[in-house]
Amino acid sequence: MLSVEGAGLGASEGRQEALAELKEQLRTLRVRRRLSMTALPLRAGLGRTTVSQALNGTGMPSEATVVALAAALKTDAEPLLRLRARALPPTARVATADDADADSVSVTDPQTRFENWYRRYLEQRYGQLSVIGLDLSRPERACWPLDAAYLSLELAAPVRGVGPGDSRGGIAAGPGGGGLEVRVERAEQALAGQRRTLVRGLAGSGKTTLLQWLAVSTARRSLPPELAHLEGCLPFVLPLRTLVRRGELPAPHEYLTAVGCPRDGAQPTGWADQALIDGRALLLIDGLDEVPQAQRAKTRQWLRELLASYPQAAYLVTTRPSAVPEGWLADGGFTELTVRPMSTRDVAVFVTRWHTAAASNATTDQERAHLATLEETLKDTVRSQRDLARLTTTPLLCALVCALHRDRRGHLPHGRMALYEAALSMLMHRRDRERDIEAPEGLSLTEHQSVQLLQRLAYWLIRNGQTELDHDTARALVDDALPAMPHIAQQADADGVLTHLLARSGLLRQPTAETIDFVHRTFQDYLGAKAAIEARDIPLLVRHAHDDQWEDVLRMAVAHARPHERASLLRRLITRGDRTPKHRTRLHLLATACLEHATELDPAVRDDVQQRAAALLPPRSDDEARTLAAVGPVILDLLPGPEGLEDDEAEAVVTTAGLIGGDAALTVMKKFRASADVGVQFRLHADWSNFDTEDYAREVLAHVPGAHYVRVRSAGQLSVLRHLRTLTRVEFTGNFTSGEITSAIRPEELQRLEATRNSALENLGFLQAYTSLTDISFNQCPNVVDLTPLAATPVTGLSLYGCEAARLDDLQDLARLKSLSLNVKHPLRNLEALPVDADLASLWLGTFSCERLRALEGITRWPNLTTLSLCSPVDGFSQISALPKLSYLMLQVRAGLPMLADLPPTPQINELWLGNWEAEDDLATVARALPNLKKLTITCYGGPWQVDLTPLRGMADLSITIHRADEVLGTEHFPPGAITRKPRPRT
Repeated sequence: MLSVEGAGLGASEGRQEALAELKEQLRTLRVRRRLSMTALPLRAGLGRTTVSQALNGTGMPSEATVVALAAALKTDAEPLLRLRARALPPTARVATADDADADSVSVTDPQTRFENWYRRYLEQRYGQLSVIGLDLSRPERACWPLDAAYLSLELAAPVRGVGPGDSRGGIAAGPGGGGLEVRVERAEQALAGQRRTLVRGLAGSGKTTLLQWLAVSTARRSLPPELAHLEGCLPFVLPLRTLVRRGELPAPHEYLTAVGCPRDGAQPTGWADQALIDGRALLLIDGLDEVPQAQRAKTRQWLRELLASYPQAAYLVTTRPSAVPEGWLADGGFTELTVRPMSTRDVAVFVTRWHTAAASNATTDQERAHLATLEETLKDTVRSQRDLARLTTTPLLCALVCALHRDRRGHLPHGRMALYEAALSMLMHRRDRERDIEAPEGLSLTEHQSVQLLQRLAYWLIRNGQTELDHDTARALVDDALPAMPHIAQQADADGVLTHLLARSGLLRQPTAETIDFVHRTFQDYLGAKAAIEARDIPLLVRHAHDDQWEDVLRMAVAHARPHERASLLRRLITRGDRTPKHRTRLHLLATACLEHATELDPAVRDDVQQRAAALLPPRSDDEARTLAAVGPVILDLLPGPEGLEDDEAEAVVTTAGLIGGDAALTVMKKFRASADVGVQFRLHADWSNFDTEDYAREVLAHVPGAHYVRVRSAGQLSVLRHLRTLTRVEFTGNFTSGEITSAIRPEELQRLEATRNSALENLGFLQAYTSLTDISFNQCPNVVDLTPLAATPVTGLSLYGCEAARLDDLQDLARLKSLSLNVKHPLRNLEALPVDADLASLWLGTFSCERLRALEGITRWPNLTTLSLCSPVDGFSQISALPKLSYLMLQVRAGLPMLADLPPTPQINELWLGNWEAEDDLATVARALPNLKKLTITCYGGPWQVDLTPLRGMADLSITIHRADEVLGTEHFPPGAITRKPRPRT
């Protein structure tokens, strides 16, 4: 027994030594090649985290990672792969039948044995990724290993911070903003720590691939460090497109049956249920948008039941952006993320990987050399042609462009519809014809005949709200068409024709033995739209136009239609919008988006559509900007300005373009770079994560007058800071080290520094070199503990949000402090215990801090306090009346007005900000408690809300600003210009 243990220990040490040697060789090669940790990931086409872990982490890099790094480091991969093989434990061998036998011998517990098999099954089932157009001559080779194919795209999350200006605890978005930010991170970072996530993305954006990667990585136990919270989980992939066809959505013991797992009957009793209860299950629920609209409420209830029954499990759900409204699962604690369009660098990486995979299937050196030439040519073409760059925003469209570029010997069609048409022709018949493949199944169909049959299948799916159909239905649809197609009927029956379409069209596939679907929803929508126009079903199209599943169908139908049909469709669309308030905005925006494809259109109809767009354009708020951005890049051509725009309109236009991103949006941002409005300038500096970093810095930021503020989220953005003009305020989001910050910003310039979600910052001594620094903010920086180094800086303003380890006792050393913002879970019960000896002028207390205070006792310690902000009710509120210089009061709390009821008349306060307006709030309290009020701001969240200003009618000098109210009463009691509504109502 001892000898066995000793042998096992020796083998383990040998594996550890091999892994250490592998990492050491990679590090040495990087140094020799003089590649930075920013350049190496870009050259290898890998994520920065993946490269960092491969060189310095404790985990095993995947085979694909090692190969990619070897290529980037210009070295032979084989020695590195041999080292990796030596480092692998015996259990990491590729699963075979022998492995299954070994399991049965070495593992006696049936549940463990089945679980081991299930993990290998997931790896085999989802470990390959089909890629459109990769090898048309051999469809079975049109796939590549997920390890090599997976491209970590960027996900965006709307963020409300935890700082002044937002009642829910966040930093304000800036001048004129509504407190809303958009955080953009790579998928691994965006999903870090999340156990309930809803991911939105356009067709072909990579949502399903993300789920495949999560399933395989979790099954292999090879998740990156950011996703350590999912380590050990059992993934269950649940495609809703398949599940809804079964009728009732499955219970846990039916998961394997529902997805066609061949060993569903072998699972131990209660196995899936127990995994969910224990929090070991990861439910990957794909395609809410593929559930018919009538069944979505039922699907939501199914999800609610799962959440109630299994609160410890992890959930990730995907959908198209407009399929369900924002916050659809918010009450279940879901974080919403959106897949961003591929960046220029993402496209370059994808093009490289596509051509590398294609070369692996090549049979001659000449063909491989030709592919290498095509790769470089395509990269140059995408960079130089902005129209093409607008198309290559998703993996699907990138794959199509790569395939067409190869198929057409380096020549590409122009425009999205031309791209789809060429792709269909390529996938269906051109490749067979050009390779002299004739009637491989004894059946010969023209391209037109194939399209007619495929249209019939696509249109049936669209009309019935489905994305897959059973084999019998497909055969019946083909059978119904054959009497009108005698040339085909003479060659084969419906079964033979359907078999031919599955084998040769390149557009159909069989996800299971009983079901058929299109290789991608885009092709289904394209063909279904063509069928609808040919059937003259324009009324049907308009009747379904509000349904997100029909959105792309409508756009493509406009492109397919003849001029008079196009005019009729658009006219009916705007008329329905006029008559249907509930869907008006969506229908009018959809009509506007359709203009992109209306190459020939009655000018009167075009004018009618643009007139409706004028009621929505230009946008005037963040909400309106997000609504327009959801339409997509087509809206960029409709955005006006900067001439003739009010300040709020200009800011919202820039916000819209910033949310869309990409080269086309960059041209919009450039138009506003000379604006002197602070709100526009803030947006230009805050919203650059969706653009190529160097292009944006050179073409926009370098031209903004007084470019004092910038938000940094990536190493690329960090690298260009020194090339910008004087920066006085910089916000770093992410794990930037003190060394990286110091190297990027000149110490004599910086006046305000904000660090958000940063676990790399520890010692704050580096800030002592910043001689102009007056304000600093730490937001969710868990390793910021010692605050004493700030005493040797000129800092007068400090903000601590979610920094639970920070020592509050150190505050007593900050004698220069004038402004303090706290939102931490401290043990203090009153302000008397707050260790601040400085003479504060401004105090902001967030939700966490307010909830722990029993009272405001001690607030009179700061007689020079001019500004006070509270985010939750606190006892002893009346004590603020004793502050002689208090002039500005911010109540970011529900029940804010009832707090004023306890306040004696306090004439020194002349400005009040009320957040979270309640329907029952009565402003009479304000008139009594604050008789000298000159400025009032009211912000409404989550309405619809009505604000009645009548109780303030005696306050003639009062200036009032109201955000997001649905209705404002009593305005007649105030002079013109005294009341400002944001967004400004449209007349």
